[in-house]
Amino acid sequence: MNTEKKKLLLVEDDTAIAMGLEYSLQQENYEVTVCSSAASAMERIALEEYDIALLDVSLPDGNGFDICKKLKIQGDTPVIFLTARDDEGSVVLGLDIGADDYITKPFRIRELQSRIRSVLRRSVKTTGGDALLQYGNVTVNVAEGKVKKDGNDVFLTALEYRLFLTLINNEGHIVTRNQLLESIWDVSGDFVNDNTLTVYIKRLREKIEEDPQNPAIIKTVRGLGYQLS
Repeated sequence: MNTEKKKLLLVEDDTAIAMGLEYSLQQENYEVTVCSSAASAMERIALEEYDIALLDVSLPDGNGFDICKKLKIQGDTPVIFLTARDDEGSVVLGLDIGADDYITKPFRIRELQSRIRSVLRRSVKTTGGDALLQYGNVTVNVAEGKVKKDGNDVFLTALEYRLFLTLINNEGHIVTRNQLLESIWDVSGDFVNDNTLTVYIKRLREKIEEDPQNPAIIKTVRGLGYQLS
């Protein structure tokens, strides 16, 4: 099991909310940095990289949108907005500048934790050397979103590609069926349940495996889920 702590930046000017979130997230094994203003957040991200950021929109000296822009320019850090604003304009603006999710106060901590896990699974950080990944005769260019088999393009649907990326992002670890369902809920126009997930895994294997009946890349771990090998 991967016990490495994810570094999380929490920008929230309400002290009570910030303290409650900090405690809850630390219990989930996140290393949390709390900032109560836009200025302090800008200082922190200039010094340190984070795996994910939770940003309040309304801050005493600015707004979360500017922080989000900075994070996306620096390293495309995943961002979830936490805000009391539920107006459509704020939602659209946040998503337009690159936010990965948006949750409106008040919210349940379990819902937020689920959103964080989902966003982290969907995001694959790539830098020069690891942008090109090799699995047997299958090559994945994460930066360009392209998959090749024996040098030829493999055309994956958005859902198939998301499934593949989720497994890649958890390479070396078993990914449960529930985790996979959580990772694809927002990219499929069709209803996907536990039964249809099997069908999508089968289709993905047919496109990337040499022998889909005896997969060498996406292994089934009986009773648990799947694992990239």
